[in-house]
Amino acid sequence: MTTAGTTAKHHLGIRKLLAVADFRRLLASRLAAQWGDGLFQAGLAGAVLFNPERHADPLAVAAGFAVLLLPYSVVGPFAGALLDRWDRRRVLVVANLTRGAFILLTAAAVGLGLDGVPLYASALFVTGVSRFVGSGLSASLPHVVDDDHLVEANAFVTTLGALTAVLGAACAVGLRQLLGAGDGGSASTTAFAVVGSLTAAFLASRFARGVLGPDEVDEPSRTVTAVALGLVDGGRAAWHAPSVSAALLALLSHRAAFGMSLLITLLLMRNSFTDFGPFRAGLAGLGEVAVFGGAGILVAGLVTDRVVDVLGRRGTVCGALGLAAATQLGLGLPMTLPTTLAASFLLTFAGQVVKLCVDAAVQHDIGDEVRGRVFALYDTLFNATQVAAVAVAAAVVPLDGRSPGLVVAATVAYLLGITGFLALNRRTHTP
Repeated sequence: MTTAGTTAKHHLGIRKLLAVADFRRLLASRLAAQWGDGLFQAGLAGAVLFNPERHADPLAVAAGFAVLLLPYSVVGPFAGALLDRWDRRRVLVVANLTRGAFILLTAAAVGLGLDGVPLYASALFVTGVSRFVGSGLSASLPHVVDDDHLVEANAFVTTLGALTAVLGAACAVGLRQLLGAGDGGSASTTAFAVVGSLTAAFLASRFARGVLGPDEVDEPSRTVTAVALGLVDGGRAAWHAPSVSAALLALLSHRAAFGMSLLITLLLMRNSFTDFGPFRAGLAGLGEVAVFGGAGILVAGLVTDRVVDVLGRRGTVCGALGLAAATQLGLGLPMTLPTTLAASFLLTFAGQVVKLCVDAAVQHDIGDEVRGRVFALYDTLFNATQVAAVAVAAAVVPLDGRSPGLVVAATVAYLLGITGFLALNRRTHTP
């Protein structure tokens, strides 16, 4: 295990990373899972937000986010305890198969025209298990890559995974055009996501038992007790690693601001924007937002490792949050289609830079025996923060999405993130 705050000063290169068989297999499983996630989320968004047979106002959108994401705050402790207790290979296989089953149930609910609890109940399981899988993949990465190449490897797999999720979303838009925008077509589109889950489960099953850890179990002998203490253990471990707690706070400030921006963008695309030259409004416009965001993720993956080498983790995180704050004011306030697309590129770029720094901090500075619980806590806070931000924004945003006050509030969130990040980092010598 490397010391806190250590950054990679030499680079292995993608070709050498891909030469490692277990790394290739873990990457392939991640890509299959994230392709399915992107397709499922876009398919469900189309079914709920851009379906001529349904209606959605800001509060309905916020309720959807809450039902889909907030329940993972209950799943999180279970995920962390199990990832640090059971063979992660087996957990990934079972979780992906479970997700596939609930994808099909959600698609059936859409096809039957169900709304509210019946639809969201199955969808929340898909989202919860997806986060469970993501935590397992992240906790497993240090078992297939040497510690001094974790920043580089994490940047590569996270970036490629996010781009694959964007590809999955694009596939959903294409399938929707082919199969129809009503409940029937939306159901068929959503059901295609099961292919990603089944493929990810198959690829995870090809690992040898025990290869992905955990190497040792540092938990109470009773599983129920371990589960009950999952978040507490993860929080304690994160707090005792100042580089991790500071990075988590920075990421949460981004998620709060991003939640506000996301709701504004959805409403602008649905109720306010019209086509502008080559740019489109509506669901196609959200597809373009995803493409611009994907480009931001790609650029972040290409430059973050090098930027961390030059500026250190602290300087990189502060610079990313500062860029996001400037973007909110400069490109968010005009509320035009072109500036919104440009903002999606820069905000996603900045957020991805911060996320890569958080992932590296957890993977470098948290012991393997508790790493799964820290990643589970990470995802729990990640989702809860976004849900809270969307809920607050939904209470004040107009139906057309034009709310300069929320844009300013998002800017303030980024500035508070910088302040809190620096304050927590005073407890450490991380560069």
